[in-house]
Amino acid sequence: MADNGDGANNEALPQLNVLAQYIKDLSFENPNAPKSLGPQEQGPNINIQVNVNAKQLSEGEFEVNLVLEGSAQAQDSVLFKFEVDYAGVFRVRNIPEAELHAVIMIECPRLLFPFARQIIADSVRNGGFPPLFIDPIDFVALYRQRMADMQTANAIPT
Repeated sequence: MADNGDGANNEALPQLNVLAQYIKDLSFENPNAPKSLGPQEQGPNINIQVNVNAKQLSEGEFEVNLVLEGSAQAQDSVLFKFEVDYAGVFRVRNIPEAELHAVIMIECPRLLFPFARQIIADSVRNGGFPPLFIDPIDFVALYRQRMADMQTANAIPT
């Protein structure tokens, strides 16, 4: 049994470990190049969608996917589009069942986000544009919204 020096059992502490991280899918489109690479009269309108999915692989191990999709438009013309499905395999231990779903859907994508953000920035830059650094995402608010949407959907009689 491990002991951290104050008599507490480290094996009973909650643990979240990243076992692997990887790109499952990556797409960058620059449909109007080279015209889209010229100077623009104003900044582009950028839209970004975020989705988090998870599936259990085995006892205490989960694959979590952070999917970021976006596009930039200027004057009714698409400058670029991107999609990245960035995933990780996580091991969780000693997390109460009531808190497990929130940990998987909040903390895991929070750990994946900086890497997915950099992949997008590099892809946009490699496409001929200034790098796109996506603002940090509030995964707690995203999780709460998703849970509220699910409750609303379940409350609607079919």
